[in-house]
Amino acid sequence: MAEAKTRPTAASVADFIAGLEDPKRREDATALVAILEDETGEPATMWGSSIIGFGRYHYRYASGHEGDAVLVGFSPRKANLVLYMSADEPGRTERLSRLGKHKSGKGCIYVNRLSDLDETVLREMARVSVATLKARYPA
Repeated sequence: MAEAKTRPTAASVADFIAGLEDPKRREDATALVAILEDETGEPATMWGSSIIGFGRYHYRYASGHEGDAVLVGFSPRKANLVLYMSADEPGRTERLSRLGKHKSGKGCIYVNRLSDLDETVLREMARVSVATLKARYPA
């Protein structure tokens, strides 16, 4: 079984954000850290070289594959902010319709700027994602 490539590290979240080239991306990343720490109750932690995660859960699939993942996270990429939240929590489609300008994949939400989003909906999505994953994968 292959080991997960993205794991928590001891790298500094503040240093990672300070190293982002785009000042707007730095500003958005700093604001997202505050929002997601507030909503999850978890401190920001670097996962791999470019994901900022909040909390973690251990998953185990029927296939036997298992590992750890962030409850909620994001990556401030050059092209966009990528938000990582539960892909199948109840009401996801409805919340996404209220979130603001974004594109979404299975578990990722792609955003150009944090100001494109409704912060209240973003906060709600973070809380629901954490609750869904903790219920599905109890510690």
